[in-house]
Amino acid sequence: MGTALWNVVELYAGSTFYTSKKLPFTYRVKGRELFCDRKEKSITQATVLRAYRKIREAQKAGEPIRGPKKLSMFGAPYIWGILKGTGLAGEDAETAEKTEPAGKE
Repeated sequence: MGTALWNVVELYAGSTFYTSKKLPFTYRVKGRELFCDRKEKSITQATVLRAYRKIREAQKAGEPIRGPKKLSMFGAPYIWGILKGTGLAGEDAETAEKTEPAGKE
């Protein structure tokens, strides 16, 4: 799942996403890191994958994660915005406005 997930992250690079506080951001991908325009430090592929797994495990346990705070990891507001905007965060994302890949809007 890691490679497929990262392929989706790469596909949406340059698209506008929103944090849970409605702050817009975009990101670019370089290798195995993503760089948000609102943050100086990069977020690694491993961190994004760990967040995705945490969301899925919580859903399976019947306790879905409904916001970035529960992720408890570096870059959580941006990771949550990306996973929610692409629909990869699961149930919570169903009510959210979906983001289209950059250049596809």
